[in-house]
Amino acid sequence: MKLAYITLLIVAMVLSSSLLQPTMAGPTFCRSKCAKRCSNAGYLKRCLIYCRICCNKCGCVPSGTYGNKSECACYRDMLNSKGKSKCP
Repeated sequence: MKLAYITLLIVAMVLSSSLLQPTMAGPTFCRSKCAKRCSNAGYLKRCLIYCRICCNKCGCVPSGTYGNKSECACYRDMLNSKGKSKCP
């Protein structure tokens, strides 16, 4: 009976860990992703600041220099005080 509980616990831990999405958003991750994202921005410094804020909170940055925000729902849904998208 004790072995069944231990086995069930191990199976539950493995299944729950596979559902969690690891966050890779460290300083170098956000710096490199935001540099690529903001490479065509007219206001580069502002783009980098807001991109890094969003990356640190969300743990992801959409690919490309514009659009593709559906790849990262948190990044897409973050709004500023005026109700517009905060993330570039």
